[in-house]
Amino acid sequence: MEKKKKNLKLFYTISEVAAMYGLSESTLRSWERQFPRLNPKRGGRGVRQYRQEDIDTVGIIYHQVKEQGLRLANVRHKMKVNPGCADRRYEVIERLRAVRDELLAMQQSL
Repeated sequence: MEKKKKNLKLFYTISEVAAMYGLSESTLRSWERQFPRLNPKRGGRGVRQYRQEDIDTVGIIYHQVKEQGLRLANVRHKMKVNPGCADRRYEVIERLRAVRDELLAMQQSL
């Protein structure tokens, strides 16, 4: 799951977002249908343009489904009932991963 330097662009294509998380494009399209919060903008020719908020939503769903092993129905319910809780957990996990990566880099440099 490589998500380095994701803040460099305003919009990402579906293939770029799928590559960030190691998912297929069809998985992302399926998640778009199941999660109203995941709603990327459409370009002139109908090309999906994912914003940073959309990428964060994909990250939240990915974390709960792929890393925690929850079913999509459970994730949908959690995001509907208490959307802020999943957001905060995801932010904390991402910060911890960044700290871990930084510590590992420091350890390798020693």
